[in-house]
Amino acid sequence: MKILVVNAGSSSLKYQLFETDNYTVLAKGVCERIGDPMGDIDHKNLIKGTRRKTELEIKTHNDAVALVIDALTNKEDGVINNIKEVKAIGHRIVHGGPWFSESALVTDEVIKALEQCHDFAPLHTGAHLQGIYGCQKYMPDVPNVVVFDTAFHQTMPPESYMYGLSYDMYEKYHIRRYGAHGTSHRYVSGKMIELLGGKAEGTKIVTCHIGNGSSISAVKDGKILDTSMGFTPLAGVLMGTRCGDIDPAIVPYIMKKENMTPNEVDNYMNKKCGYIGLTSGYSSDSRDLEDVIAEGPSNPHYEQCNLAVDMLKHQIKKYIGAYTAIMNGLDAVVFTAGLGENNPRLRWIVCEDMEYFGIKLDEKQNLKAFRQPDIIKISAEDSKIPVYVIPTDEEYVICRDTETIVNGLAK
Repeated sequence: MKILVVNAGSSSLKYQLFETDNYTVLAKGVCERIGDPMGDIDHKNLIKGTRRKTELEIKTHNDAVALVIDALTNKEDGVINNIKEVKAIGHRIVHGGPWFSESALVTDEVIKALEQCHDFAPLHTGAHLQGIYGCQKYMPDVPNVVVFDTAFHQTMPPESYMYGLSYDMYEKYHIRRYGAHGTSHRYVSGKMIELLGGKAEGTKIVTCHIGNGSSISAVKDGKILDTSMGFTPLAGVLMGTRCGDIDPAIVPYIMKKENMTPNEVDNYMNKKCGYIGLTSGYSSDSRDLEDVIAEGPSNPHYEQCNLAVDMLKHQIKKYIGAYTAIMNGLDAVVFTAGLGENNPRLRWIVCEDMEYFGIKLDEKQNLKAFRQPDIIKISAEDSKIPVYVIPTDEEYVICRDTETIVNGLAK
């Protein structure tokens, strides 16, 4: 079965075409700068090993879907003869609110519930819906499935997901911890459970999804016990442009001092803080900060870059410690996502001075785990707690869920 996996963002649409006989990715690409005067589609044929990037105006997500279909069926760069070969479409959805605890077939009722999630993820939900509508327009007979980043976190107990607000805020507005990156945490924790023997029961794992957006989860018995992101993806550790956890009283304080509106302070905390804010606008990219740190104190940005990275290190350590406490033990630590997979120095400084937990890295193995597609154990042989780098594959999870649901329709 050929399944198209779609990830529609506010101004982009990423895609991968899977063949489920052996879960091979036949093609992948992205449409970027949707709605701008000039955008582009970057398409890769993974069978032929070819790549074509075309600049053109992409007015809407509908137009982006049409471009994807053309790219997949194009005689030169396509991988299928007819779009009818695609038997199902899986969509990544950032936030399912309180209405979705698992993946679902798209129906009118599901669309209505998804529309109610708009307030939880305003930048994403509208784009997700546009992606679904585009697929329904150009592939009307193909079933669509939605897979939620928040779904895996629905196993959290109330003491993990509730806030210390008055209970009516939860009842009226569904204010609670929802988490994010659930598809990634689900994938890498599942792989780690396999490495631990394949039985979820009794396992205690901390998964660190560290990238431009970062979240850390406590996975006990194969289920989420707690996670760092909260009501929105703003919470938890500091990130590329997000502040992470702060004293909530800081928000009205800044609003008064800077004369900011709610939307302005929300934009500030999401887009002007974290790495970019702590380095006074120098960069939100970890690679840039690491280059400055490697250069040393002679670089004028050194002090701020070093501070930002040390803060992230400190916060990740705290979460590993806290989650070990609430799980009453620790069987493994997993690093994944952009920084987690490709920043050996960050992994090293996070794991050093953690002898109390029995964590000890192997320097050579840690350096080896850089831009590698394979699972790599980076802990030393005498480390009591194994530490792994497991490349995440959210699209694979979306594909598998989509396949399962669509196959269920035929029964």
